[in-house]
Amino acid sequence: MKYTIEAIENAKPGMRWEEIGCHWTLGQAYLYSKEAGNDLPNFAEVIWDYDIEAILADCRKLGVKEFTISSTFSSLIETIAKFEELGCTLDGIVKVKERYTRFGSDEHALIPAFKMTVREA
Repeated sequence: MKYTIEAIENAKPGMRWEEIGCHWTLGQAYLYSKEAGNDLPNFAEVIWDYDIEAILADCRKLGVKEFTISSTFSSLIETIAKFEELGCTLDGIVKVKERYTRFGSDEHALIPAFKMTVREA
């Protein structure tokens, strides 16, 4: 991974995300990419618009300057627009590894994802 989130790496079993100091959606994106072997945290599930400010605050606090979004939820365009409104730039489409391997294979399929850069607040 390009970014190591020490708060997650140093978390003790049973800790809640609030105790870790990382929004759970960002934490899941980080763990997804760590398991898949991606360079950047990848948001593969829905991102709720009301969570975006907290996610970006944690990105800035934890030193995450880039991430990807491979989720295909229906209001993704509005979510991307909200990220841009709050200080991100959309840098195009890249390929990321899926979290799980295909049956009978050790390889992760490549899927498209939007690459985002977090600007300073």
